Order: sequence, then structure tokens, then C-alpha cells
Amino acid sequence: MRDRTTGTLMVAGAVAANTAFAVLGAVFDYPDVLGHPAAEVLARFHRRPVLIGSTFLLLAVGAGLLAPIALRLRRHAGRYGRALAVIGVAAAAVQVVGLLRWPLLVPFLDVESFPVVHTALGTVLGETVGYLLTAAWTTLAAVALGRRMPGGRFSLALAAASVPMIAAGVLVPLGFEFADAANFAGYVLWSLWLVTAGTFFITSGRKADAEATTSSKSAIAKRDNGSSSVNHSASLPGNREVYTSEKKERSLRTRR
Repeated sequence: MRDRTTGTLMVAGAVAANTAFAVLGAVFDYPDVLGHPAAEVLARFHRRPVLIGSTFLLLAVGAGLLAPIALRLRRHAGRYGRALAVIGVAAAAVQVVGLLRWPLLVPFLDVESFPVVHTALGTVLGETVGYLLTAAWTTLAAVALGRRMPGGRFSLALAAASVPMIAAGVLVPLGFEFADAANFAGYVLWSLWLVTAGTFFITSGRKADAEATTSSKSAIAKRDNGSSSVNHSASLPGNREVYTSEKKERSLRTRR
């Protein structure tokens, strides 16, 4: 199963999201900073608003690539294709909306309004609903592709293992200490799955293409050799006389 576009989107989504997450962790202490009071979160944000806002934008782009990935995987998912596309686009949409609050809204919020926006667009929509939809989409993708999963059993195992860990993120607001670490580990496995499956989508079929090219070249060479043998045979002294005689006879028949 070869699909370069889908594979490229999967790898690009994982790289963009993880790059942005790493940068935010270094410059904004994200996501741990969200556990601090609103005044401190805003103060840290306003120290580097352009860098932090643009990095959240990159994170939103990485999350948003799930939409075209889901739409393209539809062609490989058989009867699950429609559901896979709808759930994937929905998962991408809620996460993008939740993440875009940082570059678009947070610069203009005060201490009183920040918690409201953060809870509605962040905790409820982007995180809780986003986690559930992403887990559901990944489950459906694993079921739909099954043994045809690019990357084989290893890729399928990564997808399956990431599902309960990603879903555990809904328990974070309830105070379960393990949930945050489990959710983080789940997204690491999920990213590895995207990269693994995406790489196989890009590279699978190259061996078959190479064999087909070699076979085609071999067939052409045999045809050329056969044609050369015929011409060579006709050019031999004995065969040349027969060939010339046959040619004259055909010419006389045509005149008659």
C-alpha cells in the first residue's frame, strides 16, 4: 500500500506538533505552567508573546493536519472510511480551536477572563473532547486498516497502545496524578505511530517498482536481441539469396 501524500502528511504532523511542544516546554514551561495561577501564566506569556504565540500556531498546524490525514485514509479504510473521515476532521477541529486561543485571544485577556476562556476552549474542548475524539479515531484506524496497516504489527501495536493513554487525559481535570503522565506517553506513542506508518506509506512499493522496471528493461532487451538476430540471419550469404528471391517474387505478384 503506497500513498506518498498521506505518508508525508502523517510525518509532517508528528514533526510539527512535537517540535512545537518541545519549544513551548523550553520557553513557557508548557504544559506544567497551566497548573499555576492565571496571573503567573499571563505574566510568563507576555514575556515572549510573539515566540510563544507563533509556536502555539505551529502546534495548531500539526494538530490540524489530522484532518487531511483522515480524509486521505478514507480510501484505505473500506466500510469504515466515512466514519474515519468525520471523526478525524472533528478531532482536528476541536484541537485547533483550543490551541488558537493562545495567539488570538490570550494576548488580550486579563486575570479574570483568562480562567473562563482556558476552561472552555482549553480544558473542555481542546483537551477533553480532543482526547476522546483522537482516541476514537485511532481505534477506528487500527480496526479499519488491521493487517494492512503500514508498518505491520509494530505500527499497529503503537496505535493500539496509544489509545487508552490518550483517553486517560480526560482524567487530568479530575485530579488523577497518573493521568497527565499517561496522556503524555500516549501522545509519544501516537507520534511514533504516525512517523512509522507515514514512512511505510511513502516507501512501500519501491521494491515492486524497481522489479517492474527491471522486468520491463529485460523484456525490451530480449525484444531488441530477437530483432537483431532476425536481421543478422537475413544478412548471411545463403539467407540473403533466399530473402532476395522471395522479395522479387512478391514484387512480381504485386505487378500482376
